[in-house]
Amino acid sequence: MTTFRISEAAGLLGVSDDTVRRWAEAGRLPTHRGEHGRLVIHGADLAALARDLADTNAQAAVPAAFGQESARNRLRGIVIRVLRDGVMAQVDMQAGPFRLVSLMSREAADELGLEPGVIAVASVKATQVVVELPRQA
Repeated sequence: MTTFRISEAAGLLGVSDDTVRRWAEAGRLPTHRGEHGRLVIHGADLAALARDLADTNAQAAVPAAFGQESARNRLRGIVIRVLRDGVMAQVDMQAGPFRLVSLMSREAADELGLEPGVIAVASVKATQVVVELPRQA
């Protein structure tokens, strides 16, 4: 059974160690004592909380004006850089611990008024997503 230390869980969820500890104390995230006496979280419990957080964040991130869309992966963030040339624009966003890069027409970036500091929602829809396992330390 895969387990995670508090700091590992916090890193995966994009929150502080203290937040994970508060969730554990409140009963929102079950913890157990690992083989060395440290608090650990079972992977299945962490995945369940991550799903709950994603569902909550997805609902909160999407303004009602969007109506219905097929895209399920929406990330609310702040624009951190916009690089424009004659035809195209590269828009970099920071959404929690995630950096997103979008390539779009310069006209679209101009019409949306995208500049550093603007809050935006990135909708991600892909027909192919690569999933890899990290190397074990």
